[in-house]
Amino acid sequence: MTQEAMIVFDNVSKIYQMGEETLYALDHVSLQIRTGEFVSVIGPSGSGKSTLMNIMGCLDTADEGQYLLGGLPIEQYSEDELAKIRNRKIGFIFQSFNLIGDLSAEENVELPLIYQRLPVRERRERVQAALEKVDLYNRRSHRPNQLSGGQQQRVAIARAMASHPDIFLADEPTGNLDSHTSMQIMELFHELHEAGHTIVLITHDENVARQAQRRIRIRDGKVEEAATSDPYGDRPAGGNASDPYGGRPADEEVAR
Repeated sequence: MTQEAMIVFDNVSKIYQMGEETLYALDHVSLQIRTGEFVSVIGPSGSGKSTLMNIMGCLDTADEGQYLLGGLPIEQYSEDELAKIRNRKIGFIFQSFNLIGDLSAEENVELPLIYQRLPVRERRERVQAALEKVDLYNRRSHRPNQLSGGQQQRVAIARAMASHPDIFLADEPTGNLDSHTSMQIMELFHELHEAGHTIVLITHDENVARQAQRRIRIRDGKVEEAATSDPYGDRPAGGNASDPYGGRPADEEVAR
């Protein structure tokens, strides 16, 4: 794994004024995520993890401090420039899938590529490759309401993959799924990581967080610790996603 930092937060704060009270949704957070890392961010509701994700994903900007994404000082870019950065550099995967109901799986995957103004042939090649990767090319003509929850999430992952992003940013990607389907989705993230991709996964689920290479814990807007996990976490031994109870136990958390 390269030592280049993909994400750098340097004393980043997000501040809201509630009457006379000043609320820090993020309170002087400093952290680094390196290229090729698989990192989970875990915290309870209201901890600041959604705010952290929004800033990482260029959906919001910091009020204090500096955020570098691949060396780019994000706070210096306009809204239009940030939209281009989001479309080209970040592959979003959401809990609610965010698929367009009137479009087929194939069309949902292709849509961000149209916004990128890629040639038709390249778009079709990328869409096919991404849907084949998640084993859904045979269902490419199906609309979201014709797919299971797990299949919809796999389409969402394929949509992110097709853009060839620098980073995959997943917000509670297993939150609406049963345990067996969740394990299958996590196996896809492991495959992406093993292929060298950078992944940041936001979750409140300790079992999901333990599957990442490193865990960042956040509470009351502050990063409390960055713990190293067993790279297999609760992943089934031998990559067998059909056994949700297989795999090796993760190491105990160690605060850095």
